[in-house]
Amino acid sequence: MEETRHDQQRDANLVGAVLERGGRTLAVAESLTGGLVASAFARASGSSTWFRGGIVAYSSAVKYDLLGVPDGPVVSEAAALAMARGAGRLLEADVAAAVTGVGGPDPQDGEQPGTVWAATWPDQLGGAVLLRLSGSPESICEQACAKTVRILRQRLELTAGAFAGPGGG
Repeated sequence: MEETRHDQQRDANLVGAVLERGGRTLAVAESLTGGLVASAFARASGSSTWFRGGIVAYSSAVKYDLLGVPDGPVVSEAAALAMARGAGRLLEADVAAAVTGVGGPDPQDGEQPGTVWAATWPDQLGGAVLLRLSGSPESICEQACAKTVRILRQRLELTAGAFAGPGGG
């Protein structure tokens, strides 16, 4: 797990570098990870210039009422996308990432532990990804955090031209 944390912090630093270079800002919304994603970005180099903040929406009601998740399961592609969009809107950020899923040990919304959706916003960053993780609840949360940060890094690198400066995204 130490290697995962090291990789995760490297990825968070790289996200920050891309955002800072483009004059962009980041917001996150997370559920099962309970603040781990926001913490990774807050610890990244120069985060005070590009990280707007995070929303921990652990309760389904918070997802629906605050982030605009549509009625239905909160462990879903639609929920992850709405969470990312909602975080970007509420925190007035140019880019957002979100993660929702089941850490365990019990199923939720008919989904087994380890079922996780990670999403990025705006839409040009590629939407949501279904992850199937395994391990203890703690391990699933750590993996979900690391993978969410990695997905955002990869997508920002692929679309770096669109984030070259203010107004480009």
